[in-house]
Amino acid sequence: MSLDKRADIQKTIYDNAKSHFLGNFPENLPIEQAYVHIGIYLGWIIDNELYSEYFEEEAEVQILRFKRREISCTILSELWDGYLGYELFNKQGNMFSYYYYGGGLYRRDYDLVLVKELPSIYHVKDSWENYESMSNRIDVRFSDWKKMIS
Repeated sequence: MSLDKRADIQKTIYDNAKSHFLGNFPENLPIEQAYVHIGIYLGWIIDNELYSEYFEEEAEVQILRFKRREISCTILSELWDGYLGYELFNKQGNMFSYYYYGGGLYRRDYDLVLVKELPSIYHVKDSWENYESMSNRIDVRFSDWKKMIS
């Protein structure tokens, strides 16, 4: 990986809920819906232990509660203000996130797996079933990505 690309990854903000609810967010939905897609990805990062030492130190209880399914994807994301940035991920987590989330593949998969016929990404329900469906898709992409880089 080139130094320029590494520098890009080191300062990448992949998503931020604020940019969603200040944008084209549907007025008839609760604001929490802006956090669902971010929380699903952050949850997958946690379940696959691709988070940074910083995130582990700052969110130790939240990580444990998520792994025990005591807090939902939305709550997980809300606790971090809907922020999804480089400092939350370890090196491998960032490399994959840069490729997958930053490259737009996550959004495409999210649309195919969960949005389908819904009016927008904000209409996806925060449920463990939806989390598992999306997690399975991310698992496949992660496996493919690891083959591609090796």
